[in-house]
Amino acid sequence: MRNWMMLGLESNRVIGLRIAKLMRGGKAAQRESQRMVSGKVLAAAKAGTSLMAGASGDKIAEQYRRKVAANAKRRKRK
Repeated sequence: MRNWMMLGLESNRVIGLRIAKLMRGGKAAQRESQRMVSGKVLAAAKAGTSLMAGASGDKIAEQYRRKVAANAKRRKRK
């Protein structure tokens, strides 16, 4: 349960960073939107594969949290 709550909090922060980037517009915003969509598709595919392999919901939340953390780290550098 804790992983799911933390995922919600961490995701909210990344969403705010991404919205700020998208509001500025330009090529960087276009790249960010493409990255955002492709990242979600890949993460969902990985979650589905993990689920079919018997992973728990908590394990899947951990996978998403790692992706969210990587996105936050990348956003901070820019």
